[in-house]
Amino acid sequence: MTYKFIDGSVTSAKGFKASGIHCGIRKNKGKRDLGLIFCEKKCTAAAVYTTNLVQSSPITVTRQHLENGIAQAVIVNSGNANTCNADGVQKAEKMCTLAAEKLGISADDVIVGSTGVIGQILPIEPIENGIDELVSQLSVDGASNAAEAIMTTDTVKKEVAVETTIGGKTVKIGGISKGSGMIHPNMATMLCFVTTDAAISAEMIQKAVKTAADKTFNMVSIDGDTSTNDTLAVMASGLAENNEITEENDDYKTFLDALTAVCRELSKMMAKDGEGATKLLVCKVSGAKTEKDAKGVAKSVICSSLLKAAMFGADANWGRVLCAIGYSGCDVDVNKVAVAFSSKAGRIDVCKNGAGIDFSEEIAKKVLTEDEIDIIVELGDGNFDSEAYGCDLTYEYVKINGDYRT
Repeated sequence: MTYKFIDGSVTSAKGFKASGIHCGIRKNKGKRDLGLIFCEKKCTAAAVYTTNLVQSSPITVTRQHLENGIAQAVIVNSGNANTCNADGVQKAEKMCTLAAEKLGISADDVIVGSTGVIGQILPIEPIENGIDELVSQLSVDGASNAAEAIMTTDTVKKEVAVETTIGGKTVKIGGISKGSGMIHPNMATMLCFVTTDAAISAEMIQKAVKTAADKTFNMVSIDGDTSTNDTLAVMASGLAENNEITEENDDYKTFLDALTAVCRELSKMMAKDGEGATKLLVCKVSGAKTEKDAKGVAKSVICSSLLKAAMFGADANWGRVLCAIGYSGCDVDVNKVAVAFSSKAGRIDVCKNGAGIDFSEEIAKKVLTEDEIDIIVELGDGNFDSEAYGCDLTYEYVKINGDYRT
């Protein structure tokens, strides 16, 4: 492993400050609803977005602003998704302008994000009234407030940072994210903002972001719904002063490993904090013929509502794993499949060669009662592996989404 986790967040990398306040978009004054991330210099930047054909206005604006691969700030609100609104692009651009004027930068160098209810007009007045406070509170210690400002149904803030060495220079990568519902592979109702002080070209950071997302965020599923607002954006200040990464060399691989670690950890945090969830589920697939098959099987298993319900009930119903593999559309010899469940309480094998084996239901219950469960699938047909991340399906999920808007 070429990196190590450190205490930190989106301001761990050199040059970055952040803040988060309650400006009034959300009625609850105890919840922050406007966040800001700022770098002292222009950064190379890149992003990936939802694959939903319905996309938020902030994504439209951010795409335009990142065409040149440059950004210097992120402004983001919660409580309103600014999606499917006639004036949505205008409001998203206004958010960028408000931040840029106070920061003394170009509005084209601002990334904008929104999360919350779809189809409601975003009030711009609270943002206008709060922008002075938001900018004045920028600090290295403001990352946690920014992480809180992007939360919707999340129950915990999601922050992580790692440190690595590139070209003899210490490089840090840190990030914050939100998301606990309407999350499904190909990004989710997920906002994630990552910063680094690595020196890396716009072309290489775009490649790294796409690769990392495919292995992490795109392997998360909470409920099968693909959101309209999901964005993963990364900014690199270059202040670590390593030789700029401009090609897929060893330095690029080190950077990609560290970036993927940040994204993977945030992915797990989101999965564990799924709406109403009581358990983090990780499906670990090995022995696939191709990477596509490994990913496809892992996704199919983690997306199974029947399996998710079984995990909620601590029921070792391995047949639901086989069922999900069977309809995955992947090239699998079911007669070679082995399945096991694992947690802090131990491991129990439940299926070999595509058939059930004797196991203790009592021990299985203990294994599946823990709050983090590994679903281990061995395909026995090749050398490719993959992981997917999800959570159990509970009564509380229905309750939360039954009255989310009202």
